Amino acid sequence: MSVLEWQEAPACVRRVSSFAELARAEFSGGVNALCWPRVLPGDYAEIVRLLPVAEGIHSISGDQLRALPLSPAGAVAREVILADLAALRDLELDPVLDCIRGFQRDARGGPVLTDVYSWHADSATAPADTWLCTYYGACSEAIAGEDALRLVDVPEVRAALLQTWGGADDADFAEYLNDHCYDLHYQLQPGARPYAFGTGNLWRIAVEWDGCPVPPCIHRAPMAPPEEPRLLLLS
Repeated sequence: MSVLEWQEAPACVRRVSSFAELARAEFSGGVNALCWPRVLPGDYAEIVRLLPVAEGIHSISGDQLRALPLSPAGAVAREVILADLAALRDLELDPVLDCIRGFQRDARGGPVLTDVYSWHADSATAPADTWLCTYYGACSEAIAGEDALRLVDVPEVRAALLQTWGGADDADFAEYLNDHCYDLHYQLQPGARPYAFGTGNLWRIAVEWDGCPVPPCIHRAPMAPPEEPRLLLLS
């Protein structure tokens, strides 16, 4: 399956030209992903090389980042990351910087896997959105809503979930799907072409919450092996 570059993203993506515009823009008219394209200075690979992390997800504090013995190019990259973190905190958000060497897979089996490698939407109980930027490594991917179908709406998947549920296809079953996040995961329609978020770009994507004016942005983590780490800002 070929993946579009972010410049070729579909109409559900809107580009902005500054952090301020990214922060104040509203999701409307079917636009559920906002992108501030950036070509960032600095050596982010050096930061990743100096982080003593094993397989899995490791959050990196500002103090850890400042303590790294970086070259001038690495120091430039560090200042970019610290500035991004500070800008998001100024919006009263709680960003994290993660060095990722593979996510844990959903080992339960069953008709719907709910790990981040699955096409999924984020959800919240109050108005919210997701911010993210990949500084190094493989980037996240997304898909236009019309190119995806909720797995719980696929007849054979729904039948399998009903069998596991052991009851009727009613409001209680809908609550069961929601409680287990099954209703947040999708499969691609035939011929669908995802688009990549790219490296260095700062994104703000729509989340599923009651009253959100647009559908959520359906996305997934890239299938990168642990030996190919990622440096990711997420809020």
